[in-house]
Amino acid sequence: MTLDIQKLREDTPGTKTRIHLNNAGSSLMPLPVYQAVVDHLDLEMQIGGYEAHNRAMAAFERTYDAIAELIKCDRNEIALVENATAGWMMGFHGLNLTKGDRILTAEAEYASNVITYLQAAKNKGIIIDVVPSDEFGQIDIGELENRIDKDVKLISISHIPTNGGLINPASEVGKIAKKYSIPYLLDACQSVGQIPIDVNEIGCDMLSATGRKYMRGPRGTGFLYVHKNFMDKLEPPFLDLHSAVWTSRDSYTMRDDARRFENWEFNIAAIIGLGVATDYLLNIGEQEASQRLCSLAEKARLRLSELPNITVHDLGRKKGGMVTFSHSQIPTPEIKESLANAGINVSTSSTSSTRYDMEKRHLDLIVRASFHYYNSEEELEQFIAEVAKM
Repeated sequence: MTLDIQKLREDTPGTKTRIHLNNAGSSLMPLPVYQAVVDHLDLEMQIGGYEAHNRAMAAFERTYDAIAELIKCDRNEIALVENATAGWMMGFHGLNLTKGDRILTAEAEYASNVITYLQAAKNKGIIIDVVPSDEFGQIDIGELENRIDKDVKLISISHIPTNGGLINPASEVGKIAKKYSIPYLLDACQSVGQIPIDVNEIGCDMLSATGRKYMRGPRGTGFLYVHKNFMDKLEPPFLDLHSAVWTSRDSYTMRDDARRFENWEFNIAAIIGLGVATDYLLNIGEQEASQRLCSLAEKARLRLSELPNITVHDLGRKKGGMVTFSHSQIPTPEIKESLANAGINVSTSSTSSTRYDMEKRHLDLIVRASFHYYNSEEELEQFIAEVAKM
């Protein structure tokens, strides 16, 4: 299948006014997603929120099926949440780790996750063990296995870290987790929509993701996947009348599906938009979309590396759609501002976002340009030209 880039850009009005290279922060929504959200909000305004939900139940429920199709699982293994962190927290805290339990994580782990580890270490006495990276900058699989012992109760890594093109070998980690029967939590916040995801091939017990990044859904959407055979090993950190039923004065019964990790109130319009965004990606083809955006990023790396005073900081045997770099003389904030003045959106990545990795590499603040399939070759050329001017 060949992507119709012109049609994709026509579906993306934002491409007419900006060159959007901050897709790892939040992508530009396509028109069908925007229209689905607005249409539902209009319906809520006309007939009421609960009544609109009932009328749009088929579209709402389609979101579960679409996500299940995208990541190759059953719809009953999907919980819809307000963001990736909320889903990730449900999985992590659902394990009820106790004093002396060890967590194995990667050097490129994301700040929100590490802060949660640190809080659990302070309040519960768990032990954080950071597995070093191999020569490619990804988690060292051999060292990961060497650190397994009876106290390891969780392997938790970020699939694609926030500060570069690295794609961690999630499936190889899954094989180790399965071999030793250790729970495996994968933060797929950046990877779902950026690269094809098959949770069975990866072998994770839990996976969290957001809608706003490479899935091109609305902000305030996300999901948690929990394997059906692992579900009863988790106790959600909180329950309400949606996730459980009050069965007698002194008892309750949790739902038997992943919706036990949800709560009652939803942004229905946004969830419907997430379903439309997922179907949009499925219709394009996640493999074709991934090849396109990764190809654009690889061209950008090569072009940037040829420029004087520019250093590209991406790691990994396999690389995705994010490209990070710095200038030897111009501060990163000035580069971002200069590009913004030229109509180009980029982001930055700081030490505090991935401290283990950034401190090891003596990096402070770097520019992050993240490509999507709707970006054009002309936009890539203009981006390179603007950086070259510096």
